[in-house]
Amino acid sequence: MPRRIVLSIAGSDPSGGAGIQADLKTFTALGVYGAAAITCLTVQNTGGVRAFSAVDPILVRRQIEAVLSDLPVSHVKIGMIGGAAAAKAVAEALADFSGEVVYDPVLAAGDGHALLPAADLAVLKTTVMNRATVLTPNLPELEILSGQPEAAASLFTACPRLRALVITGGHRREEEAEIVDLLLLKEGDGLTSHEQRHPRLAGGNFHGTGCTFAAALTACHLKYGSWPEAFRQAVAFTEAAIRAGAELKLGRGPHHPLAHHLVSPIRR
Repeated sequence: MPRRIVLSIAGSDPSGGAGIQADLKTFTALGVYGAAAITCLTVQNTGGVRAFSAVDPILVRRQIEAVLSDLPVSHVKIGMIGGAAAAKAVAEALADFSGEVVYDPVLAAGDGHALLPAADLAVLKTTVMNRATVLTPNLPELEILSGQPEAAASLFTACPRLRALVITGGHRREEEAEIVDLLLLKEGDGLTSHEQRHPRLAGGNFHGTGCTFAAALTACHLKYGSWPEAFRQAVAFTEAAIRAGAELKLGRGPHHPLAHHLVSPIRR
């Protein structure tokens, strides 16, 4: 039986660029077996998100429990939740899970379409975030989750199981040519930081970037057992997927997806 198994809990993107589809493509490209539990069905393509509908929370929980009771899952990656009921179901299903839980707090789509009702945010913080060992917000998400801009340290206090926080820098100073991603690791009573700097790539092939990065971070930690190494590898993989799809321009809309299937294996 395969020993490298990650469970993705997220929404479905029928156009294949983000969500469950991006996660499974990323796991496969990185040599990790991926299982999936779907929380939401979205209506979207490269033009943007048109609508979404939450899966019955009972079915969400039963999907997760079915996988965990059968497969040797060591890592869970969570993306779009969709609402308070699903957040509670996910947290309950993971109550006895002792492995790593990487949560990418998908609060809005790249086109700005809200993917979590504002009224459900408080429930999200007391359920899914309390199960997370790693968070991967971008800067707008960090501000929403912490209640103030760039207050990263407060999340370690609010989330008792949190071991690492990755803040992706694509939204910081968008006029600058370089992106700085930051990894904060909890070590003893303090935090250590690691940076990854890479060029800001031109073009619009960024649909699914956040999902892909969080999935790659999860898969690479499973493979290498080190958050700094997983961080480095995840940044490299995501950049490679953006570059690989630069000339494809799949779809008629402005939000073109990454090309996971064209990325060459990344060597350590």
